[in-house]
Amino acid sequence: NEFKTFLTAAGHKLSVVEFSSKWCGPCKRMVPVFHAMSVKYQNVFFANVDVNNSPELAETCHIKTIPTFQMFKKSQKVTLFSRIKRIICCYRSEFMSN
Repeated sequence: NEFKTFLTAAGHKLSVVEFSSKWCGPCKRMVPVFHAMSVKYQNVFFANVDVNNSPELAETCHIKTIPTFQMFKKSQKVTLFSRIKRIICCYRSEFMSN
């Protein structure tokens, strides 16, 4: 399983996984933000899961809306949403002002 391999490779580092789809407008707007975060936070593993290509994984991770971000550490889901939400909001504001 590619997702398990990704989480295992991350080890003790934080992993941020974006669940999205190519047809989703808000998901498309998050692409540059997610990329900028991956450049800035190089000690964090970033991945994108297309829910259309991986419906079983989306169901396993309880994805109800997209885009959805989930964080993992040591292959376990962690709740750091408020911090990641703040970071995303800052990046979105910066990108929209440019």
